[in-house]
Amino acid sequence: MDLYLATDLKSGQIVHGKSGMRDWYVPVTSLYADTAEPVRFIEQIKPRYLYIADLDRICGVGDHDALIPALADRTERILLDRGCRSPDDVLVLPRVHMIVGTETAADTLDQFNGGVLSVDIKNDLVIPWNTDPVAFLSSCNRYQFEMVILLDIGRVGTGRGLDTEKLSAFRSAYAGTLLWGGGVSSEEDLVLLEKAGFDGAIIATAVHTGKIPIEYIRRGTFCSSPLKA
Repeated sequence: MDLYLATDLKSGQIVHGKSGMRDWYVPVTSLYADTAEPVRFIEQIKPRYLYIADLDRICGVGDHDALIPALADRTERILLDRGCRSPDDVLVLPRVHMIVGTETAADTLDQFNGGVLSVDIKNDLVIPWNTDPVAFLSSCNRYQFEMVILLDIGRVGTGRGLDTEKLSAFRSAYAGTLLWGGGVSSEEDLVLLEKAGFDGAIIATAVHTGKIPIEYIRRGTFCSSPLKA
């Protein structure tokens, strides 16, 4: 199972995201980095895979486009959410895979060919339509995205853990590559996602607080039962 380090960019810094309350985000703190300046932060953390949400671009108050190439040079793969509203908003860069979120591109999903779909959830419903996530995931099989992220915005940065009863239903609803983001608080949560059949997880707070070993994010993978030699 692949592991992506979540990084939210706001006003030139990496900030700590919590429950989608973007006006209240503060510079990130970590056991493994002494700065919130993005390039130096990534150099210290050394993640293999990176998930980036450009909050300024999403909110329409600027962007961090000039910064992305430097971050891409320091990682193997980036999933980038810059608030794409149509294919014209796609930023084409090596090692960068563009995210299309239901929050911002609700009316144009059929226009995209490739990229990553983020199914954005608040209060257990997919926004902006307030539809059931399982039913919506099932409908996503008709799209041409490389993978789907199931992002529970209300759980982001909270360390609340997972709604374990729904994981299997989510996984069964979508046939392609499926990642989870939001609320992953421990190695046990990673095991739950792995056993449910998820292909990856997006994590941050549990890494920065030491609850999930930083070696996992540097390796970029998690396997609860490694093959014996």
